[in-house]
Amino acid sequence: MPKRPFVEDYLAALLAQASHLISSEFHRVAREQGFSVSEWRVLASLAGGEAISIGRLAQTAVMKQPTVTRLLDRMSQKGHVERLPHDSDRRITLVRITDAGERTVGDLIELAREHEDRVLAPFGLESAEALKSTLRRMIELHENLSAEVEDDDEDS
Repeated sequence: MPKRPFVEDYLAALLAQASHLISSEFHRVAREQGFSVSEWRVLASLAGGEAISIGRLAQTAVMKQPTVTRLLDRMSQKGHVERLPHDSDRRITLVRITDAGERTVGDLIELAREHEDRVLAPFGLESAEALKSTLRRMIELHENLSAEVEDDDEDS
């Protein structure tokens, strides 16, 4: 069996390439529907869920926290999201999608689901579910480690 170049067999590189290619396909659709990629990521991260911290939102949307904070200012003015105080920690600000935000992003989420179905169709339902389950477990196992590394980087 011929040896592959490093990045063709390195998990992080493969995940990054697959994510970039698949996301780019859908980002064109999001832009055609009048959303920036950042707005799409934020609304998709908040859709159908509970209020979360801005830090958690940044992590889920794969964006820097200052960028998310600025974006939330604009999205809040449009009525798509709202900020809430944390029940027990005044240092934490929570954010949630509004009903108007849910309505705004609803059609785009349906288009995203259709895109996902097309991407996963060649692999079959069982393989697609196994892949998603594996990715969720990887995220669960590594999200705290990633935060620790980012904290260390900021100290440097």
